[in-house]
Amino acid sequence: MLELILVMLMALALGSVRFAVRSTSNGRHTRVSRFYLLRGLALSACAFAVLMYTVWSTHEDQHYDDFGSAMMALLAATSAAVFFAGLGPLIPWLLGSLVRHTVRLPSLIRLAVRDLADNRVRSAAAVVVTMVLTATAAIFMTVAAAETAQERVRYFPQGRPGALLVEVSSAEDVAAVHAAVQRELPGVPMVRSLRAGAWHFIPDVENLGLPDFEAVTPVGVFGEGELLHYLTGDPATPYDENTAVVVTSDDVKADTVTISYGPLEGADALSSRNVPAIVVRPTDPEVKELFVPAKVIRDLGHQPQLDRLIIDPSAHRTSRAEQERIDRRLGDIATTYVERGFEPSTGWRPIVAVAVVLALGAALFVGRGGPRTTRVLSRLGGGSPRLFAACRVGIGTACGTAVGTVTGCVVGLLLAWPFTAPIEWEPVPRVSFETPWLLIAALPLVLSLLAALIAALAPVPSKEGPSGRRLFGNRNVMAG
Repeated sequence: MLELILVMLMALALGSVRFAVRSTSNGRHTRVSRFYLLRGLALSACAFAVLMYTVWSTHEDQHYDDFGSAMMALLAATSAAVFFAGLGPLIPWLLGSLVRHTVRLPSLIRLAVRDLADNRVRSAAAVVVTMVLTATAAIFMTVAAAETAQERVRYFPQGRPGALLVEVSSAEDVAAVHAAVQRELPGVPMVRSLRAGAWHFIPDVENLGLPDFEAVTPVGVFGEGELLHYLTGDPATPYDENTAVVVTSDDVKADTVTISYGPLEGADALSSRNVPAIVVRPTDPEVKELFVPAKVIRDLGHQPQLDRLIIDPSAHRTSRAEQERIDRRLGDIATTYVERGFEPSTGWRPIVAVAVVLALGAALFVGRGGPRTTRVLSRLGGGSPRLFAACRVGIGTACGTAVGTVTGCVVGLLLAWPFTAPIEWEPVPRVSFETPWLLIAALPLVLSLLAALIAALAPVPSKEGPSGRRLFGNRNVMAG
């Protein structure tokens, strides 16, 4: 869903550029059309109001419908895109305002600002694109930080750290799956985890005193002694084929497990049986599981089926290369998963990198001289054209990146609400997240300096004008 933001922003970026170009004309003494400026600000204000509505609609830590949550995120992304589209006329107005506020600055900076204003149509278009792309990068970094923090809280390990879990699709593929894993990991023992199959087997621990425990593992796991030893991480754990085991590091007591069972079609009339239980502390404090011996299912008249093949990390830690080879051998008959702990998503990083590179390219477009560049350069009186180009590009880049960073941070913090709306039936409360302020703040500084440096190192135009007159020969021309 996060990628949707980029699509929306980039789609409406062209509208923002067109809006900016239509609102002004070349010449530093021209004014930005108040009609376009006010209409753009009104459009941004309306879009911001809709964005605030999506925030208010998703600010509670409660279950949100999947479709409703997706539509709210779509509305929020669209509102953000329209908000930036309305900011288009603000950029040429800003370029014109800079001319009036730089009268006391050095002549080189004054001339660079005036040249931007003289060529305001092209300059505004490039600066608007820089603004939108910089804002896109800031939004992605902010929303990604919020989503990562929330995913970290919701994350629950599926096995012990380093364990390989092979999910078997059907009973007919068990032998093929077992053989494929053995070919890649010869001699490595495999633990069998079973499932009840086409029957209801619902364990219930009475007086457990741990409300979230049963919500995490509502049906427990079934198997033999090696599965219990895998869960506890201790091969010396006593195993009794008639006794269930609550594996947890929490201080709980459990003497009995009640198992409700019966055919799937008879869910309203299930039978029940009490099974003795004990509590065992695992070596890994993250493990929380309810183990039920497979013999208990067989005694109830049902034959369990293979659910998973597990490679105990105490026997072998599966590398990424080994997992890839096993996946190729298995094809579609099984899926693999290696428990490596929480791994934050990094899909947003290349998108931010592309946005930053494109923003830099748009900023360098400002460095191209317009029709009045020759006359401006001639007023330098022997000044450096490279330094002039660096000032012009740096100032234009700073305008776009500064506006884009500020607005991107604001919009990103607001978008974090609809994009982290919980869709679980038992929602996890939202947590605070660390916004990468330093990285975001570095965007305008780094991009402006880098663009100015590239402009300064770029080839300079010939010093001979169209008529053969030297552009930098007259040192007596005032530079103000």
